[in-house]
Amino acid sequence: MTAIAFIGLGHMGGPMAANLVKAGYKIRGFDLAAPSLELARQNGVATVSSLAEAVAGASTVITMLPAGKHVLSVWQELVEAVPAGTLLIDCSTIDIDSARKAHALAQAHRCPALDAPVSGGTGGAAAGTLTFMVGGAAETFAGAKPVFEAMGKKIIHCGEAAAGQAAKICNNMILGISMIAVGEAFVLGERLGLSHQALFDVASVSSGQCWSLTTYCPVPGPVPGSPANRDYEPGFAAELMLKDLKLSQAASEETGAMTPLGAKATRLYQLFADEGFGTKDFSGIINMLRDRSGTSAE
Repeated sequence: MTAIAFIGLGHMGGPMAANLVKAGYKIRGFDLAAPSLELARQNGVATVSSLAEAVAGASTVITMLPAGKHVLSVWQELVEAVPAGTLLIDCSTIDIDSARKAHALAQAHRCPALDAPVSGGTGGAAAGTLTFMVGGAAETFAGAKPVFEAMGKKIIHCGEAAAGQAAKICNNMILGISMIAVGEAFVLGERLGLSHQALFDVASVSSGQCWSLTTYCPVPGPVPGSPANRDYEPGFAAELMLKDLKLSQAASEETGAMTPLGAKATRLYQLFADEGFGTKDFSGIINMLRDRSGTSAE
């Protein structure tokens, strides 16, 4: 039985670790938050009280952490604690520079490494249907693929070190922009007397079709599983979308890429978060668009 250490058992990491347990892997998990440890324990993860205890005897270490600074801090500790040859996988969504530095740390200690951010939100983490965007050596990716398949449905090798992070940043910039566009269309449709269902029925089979509309529709009704039907309780919180959009703009500035819509989407999600809705689902930005349009139509 393959022993895996899982560091970071929050809203995403906890369910991911639980799915590895279901797939037959021996998992030892560590998190600084006691509630996360307790929930992971209830889901079959053997929880421990330190990172060193988690990685002892593990052939693979997976991290799922909030930001690049956390990843680099933990990986600095990891490379001192694990033997050469231990596979290090980071599933966090972080900036490109931090991802490259993490790979360099691993390489300096002769540990193969992959950056493997995910798409699919907490629902995908729980259901084991995440998409993994993976950066690193092809042979390392091939060896790690069964581990990813225990947690996800689509596993895509995007290229060398940090390519997974690049793909995630670009994908989520598209997502943030498209959700605003869909929200604007529904608000305009309301003012023109168009029902939500009518607009959905047309756009979902026409040139306006996109994931933000057909899978994650920001108004209640047309897509029963979307957060709009649960008062925008998050599958993917607005504050996390804002984090990813900020990463896209940092990368845009670094590379000189022109991303005016990405920049505008970042400002709008910052405004949404500043108004107190950062913990709501990112699709809830339609409510800010509606409220700032004046009296909303029924």
